[in-house]
Amino acid sequence: MTPTATPTVAPPAGPAPTAGPAGSAAAATVATAAAASRRWLGSWDAYLTVCLLGLSVLVYADDEADTAHRVVSVTCLALIALSWGLIGRRLARDDDLDREPDTPAAIGYVTAVAVLFAAAVAADGLASFALFAVCPIAFLCLRLRTSLVAVTVFNLTPVPVHALQERSLDQLGPDLALAALGLAFTVLIGVSLVNISKQSAERAQLIDELEARRAEVTALSHEAGAAAERTRLAAEIHDTLAQGFTSIVTLVQAAESELDADRPAADRHLALAVRTARENLAEARAMVTVLAPADLGAGTLAEVVRKQVTRLAEETGVETSCAVDGVPADLPTRAQVVLVRAVQESLTNVRKHASASSVTVDLCAHADVVTLTVDDDGVGFDPAAHPSGFGLPGMRARVEQLGGVLSVRSAPGAGTTVTCELPR
Repeated sequence: MTPTATPTVAPPAGPAPTAGPAGSAAAATVATAAAASRRWLGSWDAYLTVCLLGLSVLVYADDEADTAHRVVSVTCLALIALSWGLIGRRLARDDDLDREPDTPAAIGYVTAVAVLFAAAVAADGLASFALFAVCPIAFLCLRLRTSLVAVTVFNLTPVPVHALQERSLDQLGPDLALAALGLAFTVLIGVSLVNISKQSAERAQLIDELEARRAEVTALSHEAGAAAERTRLAAEIHDTLAQGFTSIVTLVQAAESELDADRPAADRHLALAVRTARENLAEARAMVTVLAPADLGAGTLAEVVRKQVTRLAEETGVETSCAVDGVPADLPTRAQVVLVRAVQESLTNVRKHASASSVTVDLCAHADVVTLTVDDDGVGFDPAAHPSGFGLPGMRARVEQLGGVLSVRSAPGAGTTVTCELPR
């Protein structure tokens, strides 16, 4: 029988291309793309089955062909469907169509499909509509350039078969024109869809890579946060427990030297050591709970600053003065913590290094800034020298985290002035 027209077929979107693996992340991306490509085969299984089954029904119901020819045509169509399920889908490509060569098995399989298709068309011209099934098989199993050759053969197959059946060349021209038109449409749509598929696969790969980079950034951020937290805790311990232990050691040593010569002074120093130890214990408990100075929970910022200055005078005998002016009660807790830590660190440095005879502490608030100044007349030092430990660097880091400024003015033999300015 002569078909009324040669059908045209738009091939399926080709399998997603994947890049060669470069490390575990790239390998995971390739595996993901391959799995996604394989998931699409289920849709093509259904499409090919419905297409070939429906065409087989039409061919078998064709009254213009004898039964034997119809049986042969239907058998060939059934073998194409069966071969796809048993062989073809295993050969479907999930790699880059422009990089990986065609396998001999894929070429042999598509060639066998071409033979079955030609036999089906020779038995019954209606079978030429199987182009809707065999062209997608070519695009699924072969690289793009090879699949274009295959679909060319598929589209031109009905022409010589029709000419041989009619034993006339009268219809050769129209059949060739229809085949050429169908081939052009198939190639145009096929190349377009394959390119779209490649672009989609590249976008999917890019998304996978971006997600991997995002995971790396998240991990790095977590590590950076953990490092910052460790640094902060180290500064907290330095500003509280370490300073308290230093005071306790100093007081106990002073008491030991005074036990025989000046027992009342020794008792006073031991009492101060006990009080400092209790305060240190309170600081440790506060760090476990809210990491804020324990003194702030029992008094105002002004009271805490005066208490620190008074303790310095009691422990060392240094002449001290403290002035607090205009500090608002609603100053943010973080700012109060930084100011208390700055006072503690500055006075600890006076104890350990300054050998001062007088210390002045001023805390005042202006329109938009709170200023803390700790001034001593001790031995001083060179601020340009690189500081060691957590003292001044930790104090400066605390202040800068709140947008403030810490300045240290000192010189050997000229005392030291520490100024801390925080925005309100």
